[in-house]
Amino acid sequence: MPSITIRNIDSQLKTRLRVRAARNARSMEEEARVILREAVATDAASPTNLAASIAECFQALGGIELELPLREPMREPPKFGR
Repeated sequence: MPSITIRNIDSQLKTRLRVRAARNARSMEEEARVILREAVATDAASPTNLAASIAECFQALGGIELELPLREPMREPPKFGR
């Protein structure tokens, strides 16, 4: 199984990881795996379509139906020149 090494971790961050791991009855290594797994899983679940993301945010508020105006024929373009 592949492995990674993470260097230059702040000592305070390492302490917080150790405490979190102890609270969850896991090793620091297993806790880091769980954190990475959860972070990647939620990232993959987020929509990549901006319109879909906005619609999801406001879905609970309901929607509105707008009347669309009838289309009219295009007007003649202006004639420039002499």
